[in-house]
Amino acid sequence: MRNEALRITPHERLEQLVEALRGGNWLKALVFPMLGILAFLMVWHLCASRIDTSLGQFPGPVQVWEQVQNLGAEHVREREKAAAFYERLRERNAKKLAADPNAVIKDRQYTGKPTFADQIITSLLTVAAGFLIANLIAIPLGIVCGLSSGIYKALNPVIQVLKPVSPLAWLPLVTMVVSATYSSDDSLFDKSFLNSAITVALCCLWPTLINTIVGVTNIDRDLVNVSRVMALSPMVHVRKIVIPAAIPMIFTGLRLSLATGWMVLIAAEMLAQNPGLGKFVWDEFQNGSSSSLGRIMVAVLAIGLIGFMLDKLMLTLQKRVSWDKTALLR
Repeated sequence: MRNEALRITPHERLEQLVEALRGGNWLKALVFPMLGILAFLMVWHLCASRIDTSLGQFPGPVQVWEQVQNLGAEHVREREKAAAFYERLRERNAKKLAADPNAVIKDRQYTGKPTFADQIITSLLTVAAGFLIANLIAIPLGIVCGLSSGIYKALNPVIQVLKPVSPLAWLPLVTMVVSATYSSDDSLFDKSFLNSAITVALCCLWPTLINTIVGVTNIDRDLVNVSRVMALSPMVHVRKIVIPAAIPMIFTGLRLSLATGWMVLIAAEMLAQNPGLGKFVWDEFQNGSSSSLGRIMVAVLAIGLIGFMLDKLMLTLQKRVSWDKTALLR
């Protein structure tokens, strides 16, 4: 194969390139998306230059890029401060042990303010916790409802009533319950983290639940008949027949749940003051400095990009575990 590749003449290579250009694949893969991005940036720049606010001109692409660089520099400076703090702590502990080998050494954590990158990580951990809680409930409950029409009829009114409830309505109730039942003193999670995660779970529960029910109820009757002929036990029936057949719809629900949870998270963090992207946006809005609008726009773009990547991650996972080949075309 290598020798054949070496025998290709420059003329043949040129013909291959021309054929590829005629195919137009490069247009679809590269040029069209780039044109769309450039058009968006131009419209953004033109609109931003004509909007004046109480904090100054609305930030355009150039101002936003400057704030991206500023946030990156702040992150580096904060990491340098943390490294210097831990170095001083090690030196202090070493001197204390040198003076008294039996001295009690206390480990202290750096308490500097979280950077933009730290807040992104906090938001990702929060939405992951809420997403996990929701789907540990939604998938088993959806399977049970799909297999039993009686249970579905009993729970459907509750599902339909709770499904459209806004996170802004859930959050005060969640905050009161967590405050009454959970102590954050020397505990694993802060109350603000739990408030945000549980609110996210309550809002992204429903897409997975409903899609799981639909997937289970629409299983091919031939598969159900095969299970009956083979006299499979209920658990084996669920594991071998129900779950594999319902996987495409379950993953549709998971993707919708993750998108819903990511959108809900920002509002939840604003109100719960969980140190994530929502709190970053709220703090910058309250700060009211000349750079606040640019920083908020950085957060908006980061939220959108992360949401896009999370959806692509779920789609990739679906392709690996699902027999639904139409997922490859989405």
